[in-house]
Amino acid sequence: MNLNGSIALFQYWNRLRRGRPAPRRTEVEPADIKTLLADTFILERDTRGEAVFRLAGTRLCATYGRELKGFSFPSLWLEKDQRLVSRLMQGVFEQNSAILISYEGRSRGGHVCRFELLALPLDGGAEHPRCLGVVSTAEKPFWLGADPIAEATIESIRVIEPDKEMAALTSRAAIAAPSLAPTELGYAKPTGTYGGARRVRHLVVLEGGREDE
Repeated sequence: MNLNGSIALFQYWNRLRRGRPAPRRTEVEPADIKTLLADTFILERDTRGEAVFRLAGTRLCATYGRELKGFSFPSLWLEKDQRLVSRLMQGVFEQNSAILISYEGRSRGGHVCRFELLALPLDGGAEHPRCLGVVSTAEKPFWLGADPIAEATIESIRVIEPDKEMAALTSRAAIAAPSLAPTELGYAKPTGTYGGARRVRHLVVLEGGREDE
């Protein structure tokens, strides 16, 4: 897992399960993951045994340009990948597998964006298996949400072993993110090229206004 959305949902799910193969679906509290809700989804298995969307976040629906509730989950991918996705979801429902899928999405307008999808099992009983998941992207291109994703191609798949994954995440070094507050950015010294200009991150700021005569 590389993206914050996947990591945050996995850690929440792992805390809920408390050593069990999967937490109960009734234990999931939307308020606990409110910052992720727009990108999360819940799948259920229909009478044909196919994974379909039971719920989908608003941003996820906007990414695909439609309300996803009731839609087939494998249908998000190209036909050549749909059978594979169906098998993966059977593993989530029947064997409590945790799956990480990296894929490339192409919009109707030809734009391309890479996504990371995490699918985690929920215990809904033998008759009502569920899956909790999140879709994340490292980039937020301007067109995403306005130009719907029309097809997706799988790039990689990984079956996650929760205990080993938690150990790896715990040992991962924290990355300090710089503050975006202007007062904390600091300024570079004036340069000969720009005279009294100052630099704020990647921008060069020139003093404006007219001098009084």
